[in-house]
Amino acid sequence: MLRTLRDHLWQSGFAGRAAARSVLLLGVILSAAWADAATEAEAPATTANMSVVELVEQVRPSLAVVSVSGRDGKLRGVGTGFVVDPLGLIATNLHVIGEGRPFEIVLGDGRRLDVLAVHASDRHSDLAIVRVKQTGLPALPLGELSDLKQGAPIVVMGNPHGLEASVVTGVNSGVREINGRKMIQLAIPVEPGNSGGPVMGHDGHVYGVVTLKSAITNNLGFAGDVSTLRKLLAMPNPVTIERWRKIGALDPAKWQVRFGGNWQQRGGRIAVTGVGDGFGGRSLCLAQQQAPDLPYEVAVQLRLDDEAGAAGLVFHSDGGDRHYGFYPSAGKLRLTLFDGPVVFQWKILHNEPSEHYRPGMWNSLKVRIEKDRIQGFVNDSLVVESKNLKLTSGMVGLAKFRATQAEFRDFRVAEEIPPTRLAPQLRARLERQVDKLGGLAHVLPEQVSELVDQAAASRRVIQQRAQELERQADDLRKLELTIHAQHVARQVAAILQVTEAVGGAETDPAQDARAAPDSPGGAQQSIDLLRAALLIARLDDAEVDIQAYVDQVDRMAAEVKASLGESATGDDTIRALDHYLFREQGYHGSRFDYENRANSYLNSVLTDREGIPISLSVLYMELGRRLGLRIDGIGLPGHFVVRYFPSEGAPQVIDVFHEAKRLDRDALEELTARYGHRFHEGLLKPQRPAAIVTRMLKNLQRIAETRGDHLRMLGYLELMVAIDPTAVQARGMRAVVRHEMGQEAAAVADLDWILEHRPPGLDLRQIERMKAIFQRE
Repeated sequence: MLRTLRDHLWQSGFAGRAAARSVLLLGVILSAAWADAATEAEAPATTANMSVVELVEQVRPSLAVVSVSGRDGKLRGVGTGFVVDPLGLIATNLHVIGEGRPFEIVLGDGRRLDVLAVHASDRHSDLAIVRVKQTGLPALPLGELSDLKQGAPIVVMGNPHGLEASVVTGVNSGVREINGRKMIQLAIPVEPGNSGGPVMGHDGHVYGVVTLKSAITNNLGFAGDVSTLRKLLAMPNPVTIERWRKIGALDPAKWQVRFGGNWQQRGGRIAVTGVGDGFGGRSLCLAQQQAPDLPYEVAVQLRLDDEAGAAGLVFHSDGGDRHYGFYPSAGKLRLTLFDGPVVFQWKILHNEPSEHYRPGMWNSLKVRIEKDRIQGFVNDSLVVESKNLKLTSGMVGLAKFRATQAEFRDFRVAEEIPPTRLAPQLRARLERQVDKLGGLAHVLPEQVSELVDQAAASRRVIQQRAQELERQADDLRKLELTIHAQHVARQVAAILQVTEAVGGAETDPAQDARAAPDSPGGAQQSIDLLRAALLIARLDDAEVDIQAYVDQVDRMAAEVKASLGESATGDDTIRALDHYLFREQGYHGSRFDYENRANSYLNSVLTDREGIPISLSVLYMELGRRLGLRIDGIGLPGHFVVRYFPSEGAPQVIDVFHEAKRLDRDALEELTARYGHRFHEGLLKPQRPAAIVTRMLKNLQRIAETRGDHLRMLGYLELMVAIDPTAVQARGMRAVVRHEMGQEAAAVADLDWILEHRPPGLDLRQIERMKAIFQRE
């Protein structure tokens, strides 16, 4: 709701692919002769401390490209493998070859190898060993991880994004325990296609197998310990490639997969992973059975791994881009007409949350298709009815979007499908039984006898009761954070001398935020900008000791002052400040993780000695104020700087982010042009503390919005509105975020304020429509 086209496209699959997950292996044991052949190759003689060039020349013939195809024969992904036995064994990751997927292996010399079997595999360690027909292959020797010391140089070879035999060097950053696995932390970038590649020391031995890319930074990855690979070689569980390709495969007589995606069947359940080829990552799994004549119903039980995903039913499908879809998406129930391959040809007929949907649990979806209407049900409750009848016939089946992982069971098509809801009398009786039990510590086996007699129904009742309690706990956590954010907002507003705090009388603090101080002893000097900026960090960490950081800045200023003589001028003082801050203390602009919110939290800036332009400028200004200097904040477009006013001579514009670099007219013109603006003297107007703190909050709010972090967004917006109650944009955004978090009454209150004050240039009809939607939900 209320998403821009950009947000809609992001939700439709442009947020990047989820990390590949391991899959379950079902295998049969082949001949003992193969098992006997699966011994580790003898390590050839190696040269200690080979150069990277020498090492690459030795390894390249043993490196392999592993290409995985979909059931339609199209290339789905590329990974890396390497020879571990001259008798024809190639090691890689299990997630690289997938399960039930055709794949091929090409050696570094260009030879296409004939795959005979998956000789060994292990889901927990995400490793697979593939047997090929060719023998006499150049195997890499396996080392012992204990011989690879922390800090030792390493070389990794792989095929990132299909770029074959790429080389990257780094160091062993350390050995970590991750999900019960011993992993080598690699100080190198890991990209799709690197998976399965060898991690080698300069002695030519393999010490690990690249497995994971860090979710924190692009320049970090992890590799499994080579000892796990040794164990797998010693204890194979071979499966012929013909049988491997059939593991989990859907019955083609019952299902037809369109637009890719990895659809697999386990017993009575169908699971789907991967990203489809259709726009927005769409993938279809259509039933081959003929849909009955109208009216008819189609239903399925669905469970999502992540409620941000989207998967469900399709009907009236032409086998391609045109069909209807009924499915949960980002916590809401959506009915969509897909009338073509791109988003502009899609029409969302319904997109609302439902109290009947149970996040994280199995949910029953059902669609009833009649001659003149479509009805959508969730857990037997009607949630949508549509008269859209553009498509009138076609196939039925399942769909998923983006990188969603989902499970389906009990797919049915019939003239009428009975409800799954418990009879009211049975539900009431079981609920009374559950309520009588009290705490688990006092429950005796005989007290749950009736619940055991109705085990399936009892589990549903208990699950729903637990879900209700979890929702209540979630609401309480959100309430606690809202109260905390509003408390911090009042503190900041009081410091910045905003007359209208939360719930107060009307003023125009925006005018104060725009006004320039007249002198060093003016209004700006009486406002504690440092304390106000430090309070921002309290939103995320209520335990931040504000006074301790204020004391630290006081000590820093005292140290600079102690280095000056009695006759020191203002210019002497600011030069001493520059030397102290950037030469002695090592403060600097953020080089590698600019978008980290810690760069905007002044306590973190003081601790890490790293920040973005505005946070470093606030520290510089506050140190200057304590040293008797007049330093104003200048909010240039896209880049915050300061201006120092000496007792004599022209003011100096200083770029604190670049270690107090002085900016002349040419440099200012170049800097503003970089952000699409033309420089003029009006841009050097000083900003009041309220405007500076608001700019810091806007930076944080933008980062939180990009990451979909509503809780943090709400905290930043609370502060912005407290600083400037007339800030219509912040208030409107707060209304939307409050709505997304289920705070409907508070969201409507924000819209009522806008409607009452009628700010110029705003389409109030849109606000009225938004209010109606909020009230309806």
